[in-house]
Amino acid sequence: MSERYPPIAEHGLIGDLRTAAVVGTDGRIDWFCAPRFDSPSVFGALLDADDGGHWGLHPVCEVTNRHQFYIPDSNILITRFLTEDGIVEVQDFMPVLRPRDPGHRQRLVRRVVNVRGRIRLATDVRPRFDYARAAHRTESTDDGVLFEGAGLRLGLRTPVPLNADDGGVTGEFELGPGETALFVLEVLDGEAPAGPHGELGDEVEELFRATAAFWRSWLGRSTYTGRWREMVHRSALLLKLLTHEPSGAIIAAPTCGLPEQVGGERNWDYRHVWIRDAAFSLYALLRLGFTTEAEDFFGWLTGRIEGGGDGDLGPLRVMYTIDGEPAREEEVLGHWEGYRGSAPVRIGNAAGTQLQLDIYGELIDSVYLFDKHGAGISYEAWRDLTRVLDWLLDHWDQPDQGIWETRAGRQDHTFSRLMCWVAIERMVRVARRRGLPADLARWTSVRDEIHEQIQTRGWSASDESFSRQYGEFVPDASLLLMPLVKFCVPTDPRFTSTLRAIERTLVVDSLVFRYDPEQAPDGVDGDEGTFSICSFWYVEALARSGRVEEARLALEKVFTYANHVGLYAEQIGLTGDQLGNFPQAFTHLSLISSAINLDRALGG
Repeated sequence: MSERYPPIAEHGLIGDLRTAAVVGTDGRIDWFCAPRFDSPSVFGALLDADDGGHWGLHPVCEVTNRHQFYIPDSNILITRFLTEDGIVEVQDFMPVLRPRDPGHRQRLVRRVVNVRGRIRLATDVRPRFDYARAAHRTESTDDGVLFEGAGLRLGLRTPVPLNADDGGVTGEFELGPGETALFVLEVLDGEAPAGPHGELGDEVEELFRATAAFWRSWLGRSTYTGRWREMVHRSALLLKLLTHEPSGAIIAAPTCGLPEQVGGERNWDYRHVWIRDAAFSLYALLRLGFTTEAEDFFGWLTGRIEGGGDGDLGPLRVMYTIDGEPAREEEVLGHWEGYRGSAPVRIGNAAGTQLQLDIYGELIDSVYLFDKHGAGISYEAWRDLTRVLDWLLDHWDQPDQGIWETRAGRQDHTFSRLMCWVAIERMVRVARRRGLPADLARWTSVRDEIHEQIQTRGWSASDESFSRQYGEFVPDASLLLMPLVKFCVPTDPRFTSTLRAIERTLVVDSLVFRYDPEQAPDGVDGDEGTFSICSFWYVEALARSGRVEEARLALEKVFTYANHVGLYAEQIGLTGDQLGNFPQAFTHLSLISSAINLDRALGG
């Protein structure tokens, strides 16, 4: 089965700030949802090679080698094929012409350029609408083909002759030195027709130049000048790709169902806005100087704070749709086999109904940073935040599912209490700095109560370490954040001994597991890989603790686990393969944070 599914890492990503497409090094687009990240898939071969739908584009002759890379400082992806007949490149991109473009047209452009020799290529376009659950109509047009189904119309324009076949189209063409072939797949609004292919060459060239200019102009706003510019800027470009520009929302990943263990059942849908992930993303964007994106996302957050309900789950949910609605109910796509047989394939996410108290700390910490480094918060936003805090002051001391979204019931998680402390502490800071109305006596009293509880119930004296949960010693990588959120100084003996305990139990060279499922059953069968965000947290903890050279070596080692274009999935498996949804915002934002803080520790 492995030959039908390229490794997860053997892909790049393109997008238009509304959705994204995953492109393999074999030239196949095997994941694409339209018109949004969270829309049903059109191409889904990443999760079912036979029935998922794909867009293949590759040489017919034997390929001796392949390379994939981005045009510098952009999200334009190049896939180069070295063949026995010559060299050919496929340039893939989704046009983005200007910020907040009211006339934006969603297009997926593929330009094939022959570098040398004479090469014959084949294309195979087989959409499968609504996760391959809906039938569609295929109609030949004067300049290509029209696909229509499940409320979606796609127009493919190309001068290459195409033959209809089983709901898709195929075609072969030959290119001599310097010749090109063009394909433009567009999401059509209403009855809008595609344009004539006679103008396609000039149109594609203009789109290419404008899109490259957009990305370079955007990245030019970065204030990062440290040692790891290439990795940090690629991570910034990825975070921007995962931004839904019309709403300001930032999704966790553009894919769903990719396994944390091949053949296992840890397969989740990450096409949602996690409060936790997005709040960390806001921090990373602010640190790099991208204040416009931070302001847009804060506007999205404000809507959630205003409209949240209370009850058992509190005024905020763990995750939302792009529109700010509660996450969709979890559903299994039973007709799909899953990546390399990793079933079930899930869409929606049941974790959306969990209680995860740490999200309040992450949210309010991001608000604190936005108020300090961004445009600042309004009186109305402050009033809404105090309502959120009022609920937290009454409900912090209860079990929850925690940062890792366990499905083994609620527990007293140390990290959840830690982030409740952060929420209150940051509100106190903002109130004092801005002179905003606040019940500081009550706030500081509860803040200090939480601090004392963590130091007594969260600390295992016999093991000389803070623990994952109260009552028993279980290491947890989330505790690496203790000095990062200013709960303690990084040289505090309790933290340094906790760091050593995590190193003994969860660190393998530079890679870090989030916890041990055997010690802390999480309600899901199977194992998982090391968690890449935790590996970057470890780097930052080392740097802040004064172990700077160790931190630098660890960071360089973790960098070697990125894929060929600098992207990371969620986890690293036993054999060094990338696992989980790809690419993962959580991983890249922690990369940015660790690089910035290690630069500072090294004197940069």
